[in-house]
Amino acid sequence: MNETDLTHFNEQHRSKMVDVTSKPSSLRIAIALSRVQMKERTLARIREGDVSKGDVLSVAQTAGILAAKRTADLIPMCHPLFISSVDIHFSYMKENTLGIRSTVKTQGVTGVEMEALTAASVAALTIYDMCKAIDKEMVIGPTYVLEKKGGKSGDFKIETNDDREGSLSEKEEIKWN
Repeated sequence: MNETDLTHFNEQHRSKMVDVTSKPSSLRIAIALSRVQMKERTLARIREGDVSKGDVLSVAQTAGILAAKRTADLIPMCHPLFISSVDIHFSYMKENTLGIRSTVKTQGVTGVEMEALTAASVAALTIYDMCKAIDKEMVIGPTYVLEKKGGKSGDFKIETNDDREGSLSEKEEIKWN
């Protein structure tokens, strides 16, 4: 299938959920990255546990996990999946940037890229929500799939020499807490 062969349309050219009935089950893994840029003092307060709403990273981690499990409720054409694992790590990338890495796994007939993206996005939104009283200028993104494994289309990984502005480089990913 090439990029122009969209499978989300029926004979009437209306949206449909893709039929995955005959696809074989396999291990599916997706890793998504995001980040939140903020004032240096905001990030310092997160590190110090000095945010009045509580432990920002614990709440963001829980929100990201819950979001991954509810992706099909948010994105109309996503299949409800039995997710076997969601893991979220945070990285203090620069004095004003917090990195988010979500890894989602399942044994199933469709991939988990949307679940990994949703987890990273909602974790970032939660950080914004918990810190907006002290920093309304936070910027979320970029958010993207770094890697996926399994399925008919095979494995995928963004090249580390990616020159897109704002992308996370391999060097920035080294210290995930």
